Order: sequence, then structure tokens, then C-alpha cells
Amino acid sequence: MTNEAEIPIQEKSKGPISDWLSQKGLDHNYLEKDHLGIEIIQVEPNNLLSIVEALKRNGFNYLQCQGGYDEGPGLNIVCFYNLIELNEIKDNCSPREVRLKVFLNRNGDLTVPSLYSLFRGSDWQERETFDMYGVNFKGHPHPKRLLMPEDWKGWPLRKDYVQPDFYEMQDAY
Repeated sequence: MTNEAEIPIQEKSKGPISDWLSQKGLDHNYLEKDHLGIEIIQVEPNNLLSIVEALKRNGFNYLQCQGGYDEGPGLNIVCFYNLIELNEIKDNCSPREVRLKVFLNRNGDLTVPSLYSLFRGSDWQERETFDMYGVNFKGHPHPKRLLMPEDWKGWPLRKDYVQPDFYEMQDAY
């Protein structure tokens, strides 16, 4: 019978993209693979632009999706990015993909760099994330609300959002 203290703790197996980022000296945190086997990598806001630039140079030439979600009241607001390599699809193989996540303290600085300079398609996606969650994208060329009126107060998709009462009860007759 072996003592549990003698069994070495194995490090979580990283994926090839995380390993490549580590070799390049790019600071990140490997999270896991999703249900499709695609790597999910946590990135700090100040490292996002350099990591995405490196991934783009490495062939990830398409920003499939950028968005946000709220983990719950008192928890983080998360920005996510799905990057795909479209040029090197061979022999009916799936393209390489990676998912990046930036976790932001909802009571702290909700600012991340805009990817507009690298991917023009991030324009409306970043504006929607701003509009619904209040994330500011530094360097975005036109940072304004996209879905809500310009004078709207608050961020409607946050889980702690309280909808204002704009409607008055009127007689139906």
C-alpha cells in the first residue's frame, strides 16, 4: 500500500496551442478543453493583444466570435474570443481552433484592448459586448451603444441588472 504523499501530482496536460504560447514567452493560463476538444486559454487583459497578434501570425486568421457573459451576481464578467485557422484545411480535417477568455472583476476595471486593429469583424461584436455588459474596448474606433438607446442606463444582460419601470398602467377603456 502506498502513501498518498508519495504519489506525484501530475500537471494538467496542456494543449499544443498553450505549449506554443509558453515557448514564445506569452503569459497565459491553460484552462481546459471544451466538449469539442478545443483548447480554452485564460488571458489577462494587458496580454490579450500580444497573444492574439502572435496567434494571428501563427495562422489563426479568423475571429469567429467575440462576446461576453456574466458568471453571476458578485462574480466575473467574461469576454471570450473564438479564433480559427481557415487557410490550412486539408483532407476534410477540421481547422485549428482556440478559445480565449478574459475574466474581469465586475467591480473593477472592465477594460480590454480592442481587436479591431487585427480583425475588423470585431467592430459590432465588441460594441454589443459593451452595450450588454459594460465592457470597454480600449482603441475601438466607434465605442457607442449598438442595441440599446444611447441614453440607456445599465447593462441589460448582467445577472444583477434591475430593469427600470418605464411603463405606466393605463386604463384599457
